[in-house]
Amino acid sequence: MLMPIFSLVHGKTLRRSGTLALALTSILVALSAGAQVVRVDMTPGHVVNTFKPRYALGSTVDRVPSNATDTFFRPDQVAQIQQAGWGVISYRQNTDLFVQAWHWNPKGTWSDPRGQGYFVGDPHPAQEMIRHSYGYQLRHRGFTRNGGSEFDGYSRLDDGDLESYWKSNPYLSQPFTAEDDSLHPQWVVVNLENSAEVNAMRIAWAEPYARVYQVQYWVGAGDAMDEQDKGQWRTFSVGSISDGQGGTPTLRLDSAPVRTKFVRILMTQSSNTCDTHGAEDRRNCVGYAIRELYLGTIDSGGQFTDLIHHSPDQKQTLTLCSSVDPWHDAADLYVAPDRMESGDQPGFDLFFTSGITRGLPAIIPVALLYSTPEDAAAQMTYIKRRGYPVSYIEMGEEADGQYMLPEDYGALYLQFADRLHGVDPKLKLGGPAFQGVTEDIKAWPDPLGRTSWFARFLNYLKGHGRLQDLTFMSFEHYPYEGCETPWQNLYQEPELITHIMKVWRDDGLPQHLPLLDTETNAHGGEAAVDIFGALWLADSFAGFLSAGGQSTYYYHDLPYSPAHPACPNSWGTYHMFMVDKDYQIRQRTAQFYAAQLITSEWAQPGDEVDRQFLATGDIKDAQGHTLVTAYALERPDREWALMLINKDHDHPQPIRIQFDDENGKRQHTFTGSVTIISFGKAQYQWHPARKNGYADPDHPPAKSSVHATATTVYTLPAASVTVVRGRLNS
Repeated sequence: MLMPIFSLVHGKTLRRSGTLALALTSILVALSAGAQVVRVDMTPGHVVNTFKPRYALGSTVDRVPSNATDTFFRPDQVAQIQQAGWGVISYRQNTDLFVQAWHWNPKGTWSDPRGQGYFVGDPHPAQEMIRHSYGYQLRHRGFTRNGGSEFDGYSRLDDGDLESYWKSNPYLSQPFTAEDDSLHPQWVVVNLENSAEVNAMRIAWAEPYARVYQVQYWVGAGDAMDEQDKGQWRTFSVGSISDGQGGTPTLRLDSAPVRTKFVRILMTQSSNTCDTHGAEDRRNCVGYAIRELYLGTIDSGGQFTDLIHHSPDQKQTLTLCSSVDPWHDAADLYVAPDRMESGDQPGFDLFFTSGITRGLPAIIPVALLYSTPEDAAAQMTYIKRRGYPVSYIEMGEEADGQYMLPEDYGALYLQFADRLHGVDPKLKLGGPAFQGVTEDIKAWPDPLGRTSWFARFLNYLKGHGRLQDLTFMSFEHYPYEGCETPWQNLYQEPELITHIMKVWRDDGLPQHLPLLDTETNAHGGEAAVDIFGALWLADSFAGFLSAGGQSTYYYHDLPYSPAHPACPNSWGTYHMFMVDKDYQIRQRTAQFYAAQLITSEWAQPGDEVDRQFLATGDIKDAQGHTLVTAYALERPDREWALMLINKDHDHPQPIRIQFDDENGKRQHTFTGSVTIISFGKAQYQWHPARKNGYADPDHPPAKSSVHATATTVYTLPAASVTVVRGRLNS
């Protein structure tokens, strides 16, 4: 048993609490010449942000396996989740990523009474509460896979079935956009995986077919889909068709084969003939539809050689498309109880009544990419009639990951906005909920040569006099790629989050519109549950606020802990807890303790305003990496809280803390009783063992207090987050 330990620092008594007193022996040491100074610019006019912690430091709820929902939302589980201290909730909408239509209410009305077509959820609350909701696979999908749909489904463009077909979204046609179809060209792309010689294409058109289209090949060093500004589409010498008649034409595209990896069909005028679902619904009679694609070479004798592998699964040749018709059938529901991608979007009634929202207004999404404006309006009518509090409505999910062009997203955005504001003119809408990127998102150049996705979306709204329909900009932040996350990646935060926020402003986002990071985590495999995850969380969340962001949301509250789909050997992603085989919480992870430190020790919990000031230091390693980052708050209780992240994995860092006022003319320091809370390797170490991974030691942050003076030196333990909190001398 450890006995209380007392140390003297310049004649002052250090009081330590808890059983981890030995781990605190390096928190405070005598003043030494090697101590670096961390300076806080507390000049009143230099406030970098003000925020209410309950509304600025949030978390998320996302899709989960349907057999886990009831466990996750059980009161005892929710109570453990809430101990992390997060505030507002952002509900994440996953069906857009999997190219599915979301039935947010399992009960509703089909456009075709035979249980097919376009589904609108019932807007009238019933006695039975909605606990579960699901996604339906789309019959007319043109993606093999994209930024989310790597696991289920396949493209109908090369599935080998001439009875199936891809069809574009009817809401991107003239009857719905009120714009000429040439302003919203629809396209399909074939990715051959490797460069090959191509001079012919056979297109088995369905109805409606393209009357005007171009067949093009990609030229450039970049990837046609993921590096869209690093190349260009070039039309085959005889690839322009101005009087398409449908059917199954075989097109000789060039006199000699062209070597390329990507081929695109760009469609700008429709036949407006009706598809197999009939003429009763005008949505069946607009856009473009293709049954099957064949691409390759044709010789002088007319012999066609097809390079495409046709298969109704992920083994088919990769195809992508501009949009997908949200038409589907009741039989398209597929639920695998133990899989997220075919699982449960927790029902809105369960979500709002379980306690997970903490009684606060939530950010609620509407499915936009593969849904209808009518269904979005019904959803918000339902929520409004229930009286559930909503702060913002996020319009769709990761349109960039679905390769949707910004003008198409803008056209859908305005149609959905019209219907939503018909429900309530005061609803606050925003988006686009970008994927976790660290640089500007690029799209194929428009006629003016512009490639910035977000800038073009903003220009679309401005060009229609509708910028006021955007009340916030949302994005996700997942800064690291791959399953291995070396310690050195920590040095990139907070520059990564600060940079991408500046990118959105440089793209033209007005200063008065707030930035919301509606989903974020380290995305670093096993490292996320090690001490790495705690340090990253503190650095990223505080860095986001110091860069002027309004609110940021941890991904995610529910303790779902499978192997990350891209990291099959890791159970270390996206969660504050490890769970057992029945999804019950069995252990807290590093990010749980970091969350408590951020929400309850650094920020003052509640609805009062914390003021943030810039804190800087100059502690670097031999490679020039900044080893200590710092974030300063003046709290409503009149205490100052400085959160310090020591990214030196192996060495403690002694520092002194100085507060500069009046542009550096006056200096202040902590004085009197100062509270110190630290979380590092002494408290927590992770031991990988796949789904049986565990932490040992596994302790909360260690807390102590000291009577500080102007000469006090604070030693930050190696690989730690430390909060120093107290009052200043006058």
